Amino acid sequence: MSETSTSRATASRIEPHVWRIVIVVVLGMIMSVLDTTIVNVALDDLSRELHTSLTDIQWVATGYLLALAAVIPISGWAATRFGSRRLYLISLVLFTLGSALCGFAWSSGSLIAFRVLQGVGGGMLAPIGQMILVRAAGPRNLPKIMSAIGVPVILAPVFGPTLGGLLLEHAGWKWIFFVNIPIGVAAVSAALRLLPHDQAQKEKAGSLDAIGLALLSTGLIAVTYGLAQSGSAGTFFAGKVLVPFLLGVALVTAFVLRALRIPNPLLNVRLYANRAFAAASLTTFCLGAALFGAMILMPLYFQTVRGEDAVHTGLLLIPQGVGAAFAMGLSGRATERWGGGMTALGGGIVTVVTTIPFVLLGGATSYWLIGLAMVLRGFGIGMSMMPSMTAAFTVLRPDEISHATPQLTVLQRVGGSIGTAILAVVLQGQIRSAGGPSASADALAGAFGTAYVWVLGVTVVALLPTILLTMVERRARAAHQEHPVAAEALIEAAA
Repeated sequence: MSETSTSRATASRIEPHVWRIVIVVVLGMIMSVLDTTIVNVALDDLSRELHTSLTDIQWVATGYLLALAAVIPISGWAATRFGSRRLYLISLVLFTLGSALCGFAWSSGSLIAFRVLQGVGGGMLAPIGQMILVRAAGPRNLPKIMSAIGVPVILAPVFGPTLGGLLLEHAGWKWIFFVNIPIGVAAVSAALRLLPHDQAQKEKAGSLDAIGLALLSTGLIAVTYGLAQSGSAGTFFAGKVLVPFLLGVALVTAFVLRALRIPNPLLNVRLYANRAFAAASLTTFCLGAALFGAMILMPLYFQTVRGEDAVHTGLLLIPQGVGAAFAMGLSGRATERWGGGMTALGGGIVTVVTTIPFVLLGGATSYWLIGLAMVLRGFGIGMSMMPSMTAAFTVLRPDEISHATPQLTVLQRVGGSIGTAILAVVLQGQIRSAGGPSASADALAGAFGTAYVWVLGVTVVALLPTILLTMVERRARAAHQEHPVAAEALIEAAA
């Protein structure tokens, strides 16, 4: 091996301390993402056990989402002001404490309050954890690291319903919350020992943009609340959906306009002037809608059309997790070789093609065929989600990471919320047109097929920004071969 090859291999080797940080961050993300999907399958049991209506108990899920929306925007400023390590530890403790209190809840009101506490901690786990990792890994190793932390994001929605069903059947509803306690204790212990110490930078953080926080957090809460109401309303155009949604959009717009005029806004929205970052961000938003929105369809198909219970439904969803896990192992290397844009584009194309079989679902479609399609679709999703986020981070300066991470997290979650809301409304309308829940299996399966047509459309839209991202990265690589010093300047000049 030549000296140059040896130096390159040494430079690309990920240091052991970085992998230890990955373990801590993944533990936190597993708790945050897994908890959402576990609770969703338990709402009916919670309604019976706590003697309240299903409409009221929905706030157990909605309250958690609203708390996430409220705290994510402040995570960048708070990480700079108080230090990333300290804030991550506080988030872990809050989430674990909230989980324990949820397990001891004595009424629907107390459970909802404790879920909000969980959401405050859980909302900061993902963005703060990603900030720590991006800084520790460096640009060269970022693709491998991002593919590793993408595992809980992709797999938790797949395995969450299975774990939730097993806990409900064999241990009771309290254990869907108590299960987080040992993970939380392990994560806090690991964080104390493994996370690097960083200094709070009070001067750099400056004073809190309180007006910006009020506009953005209230806007995101209103958008999330409106979308959450669409499921019970049965239409996206009901007043209780549109009024908060449009109010939220107006508040977020006011935040953006204000942030462009003041020197130190809560979040630096000028990052979107960089075409590569803007393209990667739009891809993240659309893929969030396609991934998390579609997550509600197959469980409902198995339960509504095929009559499966929660545990068997979870087991039938495993093939998608297998495909995604396999893709995660490849996406880091593919991103290093071809770039995040090209990798995300390839994964998006696979996702589009492998969504087509779900458009053709019937009432008696072979489970083997469904499983094969889910493996391939999971592979496409795994190859597209994290490479697009990796590309977004690689075009930024280190001081911009604390602004970019919360924005990407918000885009992914809002995209998922919008996708879920739209698909829930489409599916309900199609089921009514088919004759309601008592319709034939083939008629109900046709309703799900129509909903997947919408998934297909959203995924096609997600391909468009990946094409722009691929072009920007190719220009940067060509410049790097001709003049290495000019490469980063070209990326920053992509606006």
